[in-house]
Amino acid sequence: MNRLAERQEATGRVCVVADRWPRFSSTFVAQELVGLEKEGLTLWLATFGRPDKVNHAIIDELKAPIHRLPNTPWKSLRYWKALAKVRRWPGYARAKAMLEADLAYAKKPKKLRKYFGRAVVLAAEFPADTKVVYAHFLNLTTTIARYAAAIAGLPLTASGHARDIWTASEAELRAKLAQLEWCATCTAPGAERLEELADQPGKIHLVYHGLSFDRFPVDPPVRSQRDGSDPNDPVLLLSVGRAVEKKGFDVLLEALASLPADLSWRWHHVGSGALLDALKARAAELGLGNRIEWHGAEGQASVIERYRTCDLFVLPSREAEDGDRDGLPNVLMEAQSQGLACLSTTFSAIPELIVNGETGVLVPPGDADALAIALTHLIRAPQERIRLGEAGYNRVRGAFEAETGIRHIAGLLRQSMA
Repeated sequence: MNRLAERQEATGRVCVVADRWPRFSSTFVAQELVGLEKEGLTLWLATFGRPDKVNHAIIDELKAPIHRLPNTPWKSLRYWKALAKVRRWPGYARAKAMLEADLAYAKKPKKLRKYFGRAVVLAAEFPADTKVVYAHFLNLTTTIARYAAAIAGLPLTASGHARDIWTASEAELRAKLAQLEWCATCTAPGAERLEELADQPGKIHLVYHGLSFDRFPVDPPVRSQRDGSDPNDPVLLLSVGRAVEKKGFDVLLEALASLPADLSWRWHHVGSGALLDALKARAAELGLGNRIEWHGAEGQASVIERYRTCDLFVLPSREAEDGDRDGLPNVLMEAQSQGLACLSTTFSAIPELIVNGETGVLVPPGDADALAIALTHLIRAPQERIRLGEAGYNRVRGAFEAETGIRHIAGLLRQSMA
């Protein structure tokens, strides 16, 4: 029986391709995959790269087997066995032609060839009942999935998010979109960019990833009346996010340093990241060391408890120099799900979630002075924080339920499997 006949007779399976599984900063991906399994889809997860050490409980709920691809394919016996298996398939020649076309604009051709090697292994090791390939992020993940799907003659689908949309070249995105049956994305700006580059209309689907609220306490806590006037009971500020440029924590430090001297506050930061040491050094230079607590990466249960005990959530997102940016940060939705007032920026898709002055406060990205003014006001105004927190709670739970988007993705995958 040939490979196509095997797939037609077998029960359908979705091969999901994801980078670094588990990945601490991509809980929305885990949430979606667990939800797709609950929708009745059978998943098989192919991944590569070094997994994160800190785990979220939701990742343990995934039933799909985890299939790890070799880091350096040509040093692996799996690659040579896979190459011997697939090099005579009609799709292998098509994939090689795609690789040669991609090399014409590739900034790092050696890495691209390595991704092709991983794709060879993946194509050879797909379960026989695989009906569709689904890649998360339009970066190297879709690159590998694209070649593998071409080799195996499988339909390709994907979800794009933030950095992968805004830092890739138009040539790369056009090539990938041309092969995709459909592409989902979680922000209106991202959808607009992809629609401009897509080879045909109707291929891009705006799907908010939202939250599965059954994973979060439903009852928001009673909020404190702290107003920054008591040094023994300071207002607790919270930020959750990797220490990377696009999160804007350097801007937040500048804003905190300019707050009135008589204002009592403490900032709690949760997250790891390449810039963490630099942020700590800058905080010390600004004389803020004794007013900041750096917690590093934490599990979701600990983060939820911080949402419930702190007074104001702050995420000053902005565009990084290399074009990297947030899409719609999950942590803002998580904070609002616990009735915690949020202060963020008018950047990317954040205004799609937060209505300025109604369900939170937004300031221009990268503007430390505007951020300091908003912080000063909100630290001194507990009733305003409570009002914003309640409004944010109602909006996020009414309009950003994850199950709606998961059902949409499940429907698209079933169409592709058919």
